[in-house]
Amino acid sequence: MNVLFAAPATSWETYRAPLFRAFDQAGLQATLHTDPDAAPETVDYIVYAPAGPVSDFTPFSRCKAVLSLWAGVETIVLNPTLTQPLCRMVDSGLQEGMVEWVTGHVLRHHLSMDRHIVNPLHNWDPAVPPLARDRKVTVLGLGELGRACAQALRALNFAVAGWARTHHSLEGIPCLHGADGLRPALARAEIAVLLLPLTAETENLLNHERLGWMPEGAVLINPGRGALVDDEALLAALGRGGLSHATLDVFRTEPLPAAHPFWAHPQVTVTPHIASATRPETAAQVIVENIRRSEAGEALLFRVDRAQGY
Repeated sequence: MNVLFAAPATSWETYRAPLFRAFDQAGLQATLHTDPDAAPETVDYIVYAPAGPVSDFTPFSRCKAVLSLWAGVETIVLNPTLTQPLCRMVDSGLQEGMVEWVTGHVLRHHLSMDRHIVNPLHNWDPAVPPLARDRKVTVLGLGELGRACAQALRALNFAVAGWARTHHSLEGIPCLHGADGLRPALARAEIAVLLLPLTAETENLLNHERLGWMPEGAVLINPGRGALVDDEALLAALGRGGLSHATLDVFRTEPLPAAHPFWAHPQVTVTPHIASATRPETAAQVIVENIRRSEAGEALLFRVDRAQGY
C-alpha cells in the first residue's frame, strides 16, 4: 500500500522509524513517502498534520482515510475537499501526558503551592488546604482525554463532576450535559478544567456571563483549545476578583504574542502548549492499527463525526 506522510518536514525525522517499526510489528507492507505530488491518485492513506503540504484532498481519489496526528481537527474538518474518512489522534502517550499535566496543576492550585514557591517577602503562612475530597473539580469535556483526567482526579479523591454537550456516564463521577447542565457544572467548580473540542458551539463557551457562574475565588485550567474562552471576559473576571487564577496552555494565537496581557498578569500562568503532545512511538501504533482495520474491513478508531465537528 502507498502511504503519504503529509506533515511538516521536521516531523518526518521523528516519525519515520516508529512508523516503519509499527508496520513491521503489524505484518503490513507499506511504501511511505512525503511527496504529495508523486502520483496522488495512487495514495491509499494520508498521515496528516496541519501546516503540512496537503490542503487540497481532491487529487487523492484512491485514499481510504486521512489519519490525523493531532487530537484537534478544527483546522481540517470543514475543508470542503476532504471527502475521505477522517480520524483524529488519540494515543496512550498523549493521554498520559495530559493526565500528568492536569493533575499536576490541579494539585498545585488545590494546595496553593504558588504562595510558598514564589514568596519573596518570606511570609510565614501556615494556612492548611482542605483535603481533596472537599475540593470540587469540574472537568468540561468528557472525550478520551477528559474522561482520563476526570478518573485520575477522582482516584486522588477529588470531588469530581463532568460536563459535556451530550450525555456521558462515568462510574463514581456525576456527569451533567447540555445547556441545562452547564450552569450547575460551573457553579460547583472551585477548579474547572477545559478539555472540550473547538466547534462552532464551544467557541467562547466561557464568556462574561458563564465565568460569572463560577464560585468566587475559583481557578480555571485550560489545556483544551484557546478559543473556548473569551480572553477579554477572562481578564475581566480576574480583575473583579471572581476568579483567583487562570492556568492556560492554549491560545488563539500561538506562540502567544509578547504584548498579550496574559504574560504580565499576576493571576495568569502561561505554559507554551505543552500540556500534552502526540508521541511518535505510540501515535505510529494508532496510525498503523487504523490502516490494518481499514484493510480488514473493520471500523476505524476515533473517526470524526463531521456533523459534530470532532
